[in-house]
Amino acid sequence: MIGMPPADGPGASAQPAATPRRGRLKVFTGMAAGAGKTYRMLQEGRAEAENGRDVVIGYLEPHGREETSAQAEGLEEVPAREIDYRGTPLREMDLPAVLARNPELCLIDELAHTNAPGVEHEKRYEDVQDVLGAGIDVFSTVNVQHLESLNDQVLQLTGTRVRETIPDEVLAAADEVVLVDLTPEALIERLRAGKIYPQERVPAALNNFFKIENLAALRETALRHVAEGVEIRRLAPAPAPLVIRRDEGLAPSAAPHAPQAIAERLLALVALAPHSERIVRRAARSAERLGGRLDVLVVRPPARSPTAEDRQRLESLRRLTAMLGAKLLIEEDEDVAATAIATARRLGSTYVLMGPPGRRRGWRRFRESLLMQVLDELPGVDVRLVTDPALRGDSGGKAEQ
Repeated sequence: MIGMPPADGPGASAQPAATPRRGRLKVFTGMAAGAGKTYRMLQEGRAEAENGRDVVIGYLEPHGREETSAQAEGLEEVPAREIDYRGTPLREMDLPAVLARNPELCLIDELAHTNAPGVEHEKRYEDVQDVLGAGIDVFSTVNVQHLESLNDQVLQLTGTRVRETIPDEVLAAADEVVLVDLTPEALIERLRAGKIYPQERVPAALNNFFKIENLAALRETALRHVAEGVEIRRLAPAPAPLVIRRDEGLAPSAAPHAPQAIAERLLALVALAPHSERIVRRAARSAERLGGRLDVLVVRPPARSPTAEDRQRLESLRRLTAMLGAKLLIEEDEDVAATAIATARRLGSTYVLMGPPGRRRGWRRFRESLLMQVLDELPGVDVRLVTDPALRGDSGGKAEQ
């Protein structure tokens, strides 16, 4: 056009820099160490390199397994950095070096790893988020028992509390999840052959975590979790329909002016008690399956000053709800039931999850239980009791919710 300066001339307006695309995350998961996750990650990384992609290893932990190390031969590796922690040298991924190298695809082992103090992030999955944010694709690995919402379930199945966990949303946000499956018998055979741990560690492993019943339960958990994720992904592309809950014959107390739910919304009622984290994790699993939001409600007596134990448990709940992507609500009121019911109405909760009512003694026998009050006052809401599988068959009384 006449009078218009050339696009690259002095009169051209500055164009904003294009935002780099976010990298794609592919996670290889399985039931336990030795299932072949790292081996498979390296195998697919080599295939990508042979197809012409720029592939580097950001961090590899072969655990002395010769077959795994052999798969890494020929792939460029960004040298790990050594961090001195209380006189002990620790190897960690060099995040700045990986970002400076800027490959197309980076292989980063052990997604749930906790970094040594002094590096950029506390957890390796946070390092991976930075790499993805730089537009670099990532292949990574994680065992199913490291998912935070499965922590209590894994403890119940194996007797082992897993200390390193990742938020479920990290795996849920992956573009692809690959289950590396192996039968428990085959995994134990690999263990006996020294392909997982050194021979001196094999007897202890066989007598503890690597019992065949533990592995069978973990395998079933892994298969179920990945299947549920596939189903969620299958349904995700379709726009969510507007759901209007229609409950015939509701009493006036059912709050006709409460916000109508567009999707399921779950409310977990917990106290500052040891079983509360189990309820939150179970509620988070339910919310994931239903594709809904999770709120966690704690009702505290207003007059009583919190003890050191109360403060510690509340802080643990804060960390757990943040990791699971839930919202923690703290209310002060003597009437737990009234507060819970009012909160459920205000939020438009469609599910309420709580612990089972315990044996009531003394004057509590004459008061309607929290469970019955919730059922009476919220007739249009599904109520679920979260029990402790370890107490099955135990006839002893428990403290009231």
